[in-house]
Amino acid sequence: MDAASDRCALELSDAKVDVMGYACLVAIMSMGRGYHRESQSRLHEVTKDNESPTPVVSSAGALVEGIMALGARRVAVVAPYMKPLTELVVDYIGSEGIEVVEWRALEISDNLMVAAHDPSKLPGIVAGMQHISDVDAVVLSACVQMPSLPAVALVEAQTGKPVLTAAIATTWAMLKALDLDTRVPGGGALLSGAY
Repeated sequence: MDAASDRCALELSDAKVDVMGYACLVAIMSMGRGYHRESQSRLHEVTKDNESPTPVVSSAGALVEGIMALGARRVAVVAPYMKPLTELVVDYIGSEGIEVVEWRALEISDNLMVAAHDPSKLPGIVAGMQHISDVDAVVLSACVQMPSLPAVALVEAQTGKPVLTAAIATTWAMLKALDLDTRVPGGGALLSGAY
């Protein structure tokens, strides 16, 4: 996927869009620690070379930036991935100076089933985590594809912690890049307009 991202940025820049979102967290994180910076910069250069300079946001970078914007230094993470891929995500987040205190790998091996995961199961998954009281925020879905939005407000109420997801963070980063209001009702703390 990442190998094709330059071509995608080039083709999308023909449409003269105002912002681009690279919305696959693991495609970036699997390329190595801090890779979101390199990818975003390189893809922006591709758009500039096509005479359509466009800011590029990645879900990997947006998640890290969103956690930091909340002032969170310690998080709990839920991911749909198998354990080795979830460990890669945990390491990536950790390499950005954010401690992942606890994580859950849902071990959904079929990508189509990730998209079909029932978000109403997420509050129970978080309730089963033992160290929620020790975190500053909860990453309810470290995957843009896994549905989670319907559970965000419930998990915020359940834990008393700000809750964000890869999709929420990507939306927040795109709104910021567009210099638009970051207030989206039902979008959790990060999309409250306060950040």
